[in-house]
Amino acid sequence: MAKTPVKEIIHAKGIDIGIYTMDFQNEYISITDIAKYKSDEPNDVIKNWIRNRDTLEFLGLWESLHNPDFKPVEFEGFRNQAGLNAFTMSPRKWIEGVNAVGIVSKAGRYGGTYAHSDIAFEFASWISAEFKLYIIKDYKRLKSDENSRLSLNWNLNREISKLNYRIHTDAIKANLIPPDLTPEQISYTYASEADMLNMALFGKTARQWRNENPDSKGNIRDEATINQLLVLANIESYNAILIEQGKRQSERLVVLHDLVVRQLQTMAALNTSRLPHIEDNT
Repeated sequence: MAKTPVKEIIHAKGIDIGIYTMDFQNEYISITDIAKYKSDEPNDVIKNWIRNRDTLEFLGLWESLHNPDFKPVEFEGFRNQAGLNAFTMSPRKWIEGVNAVGIVSKAGRYGGTYAHSDIAFEFASWISAEFKLYIIKDYKRLKSDENSRLSLNWNLNREISKLNYRIHTDAIKANLIPPDLTPEQISYTYASEADMLNMALFGKTARQWRNENPDSKGNIRDEATINQLLVLANIESYNAILIEQGKRQSERLVVLHDLVVRQLQTMAALNTSRLPHIEDNT
């Protein structure tokens, strides 16, 4: 059977709890692992929780807020039955009945029932308020570590783009600035080339960006993504080559924009291929 990819593991009071994400924003936490804190039969614990009327009210509200394909009529049917002694509910019955996306049930080595972090923390509260705090503590530690790694990568790419910018400006100085230009003309030449790169990458000049973001303390490049910074470093180097080849700015803009599109598409494809793909084996 295919395995449900686990992105990370958090630890709470001796329990290992798996996490996966499909888009690196919405994280799903194993409530099967959380339920092990209460019982050696985690599936029974989950079924008891999900048949609870308060739980169904919460799950229904979450789905209505986040799931455009949620089935409210079917949900009303479940809600009306909740509380009856004969009423039974399971994650799979809930998922299939209302087309839920907040809870997923997967098979495989890392299988079990996973829930969006919003729902998983609600489940943890039902299990134990103390246990929930331990989960949140290690979850925050995990997010802090991830943010530190992202910050390091962003700063590294920002520094690379700055180094390549020196290569870029040296090419401008050697090929585009005659000795008889005034300081104002020299400054304009540098700014014009910088904005040509901005147009190729961001589709707007630095001035246009500032007009659109008057409250921002940074500049257009400070707000760039990691991928954009990496592409910026590449097109700075390539623009220096094109300048040395005597290409006009209008020609270079077209070439560089095409390069930007190709490289960003390639990076997006690489990122997509790294995302966990969850296969349902039931």
